[in-house]
Amino acid sequence: MATVRELLDAAVARLRASGSDTARLDAELLLAHALDVDRTGVIANWSAPVGEGAAARFRELLERRAAGEPVAYIRGVKEFRGLAFGVDERALIPRPETEKLVELAELEVVRRLISAPRPPGTPRLRVIDVGTGSGAIAVTLAVLLNRRRMLDEVALSAADISEDALQLAKENAVGHAIADRLEFLVADLLPGDGQWDVVLANLPYVRTDAIPNLPKAASFEPVRALDGGPDGLQVIARLLDRLPTAVANGGAALLEIGGDQEHAFRDLAAARLRGWELEIERDLGGLPRVAILRHQ
Repeated sequence: MATVRELLDAAVARLRASGSDTARLDAELLLAHALDVDRTGVIANWSAPVGEGAAARFRELLERRAAGEPVAYIRGVKEFRGLAFGVDERALIPRPETEKLVELAELEVVRRLISAPRPPGTPRLRVIDVGTGSGAIAVTLAVLLNRRRMLDEVALSAADISEDALQLAKENAVGHAIADRLEFLVADLLPGDGQWDVVLANLPYVRTDAIPNLPKAASFEPVRALDGGPDGLQVIARLLDRLPTAVANGGAALLEIGGDQEHAFRDLAAARLRGWELEIERDLGGLPRVAILRHQ
């Protein structure tokens, strides 16, 4: 009977040979999944024997990863801002870069709620997550606002053109016990009714010609969630065209962009949103990540 260390050493060698850049982490996560424990339980028990059934499950998972399938899809879960999200081929896997968007969205909403008195009967702040996918942005924001006891003052919606993705978002909302606090809308970008105080969006921004060169794991994700057209900004440009009528006066839109798109995005916004204020926030790596547009 093989030990945890023996299985991991063999798995790391297998994954490195297949081209994985995170072989050790992948192997530890997959073995933890096969054993139904957390990763710490694996690391803390190097010499423990592993039963044949669990070892066989681990080898099956390992071969899926060696074939390029993302660990998140194999495990069916991805951590995002300290929360666990169910993930599968219906939507893009949440990326760490998008946590910056959620951080800024929370600050934006909280600032609006506390900057002026809101007497009884004041309409709730209208916030929408466009292209919600797995629901990572909308659900996380709802959880954070609920912890602050501010969610009652916000009408939070999540929209996606894909009904399958929207169903995944609903499942994640149920998992975090806030499904009844969100409105889910099937829409191509924004729905046609009313105006929003805050628009959030992590839309496709990868150039079409760059998609074949992405890591193999990305080939398992929906192409529509990645492909931003020839310049990577085609879908984002469509949203910008909608913002003048969709965002209330004094409202804001927060959009995730690619780390190499700052100058192109500034030119695009200047041409399509004359008079709007624009600032670009950088991520922990120092790359441009979130564009904040304010409707003056």
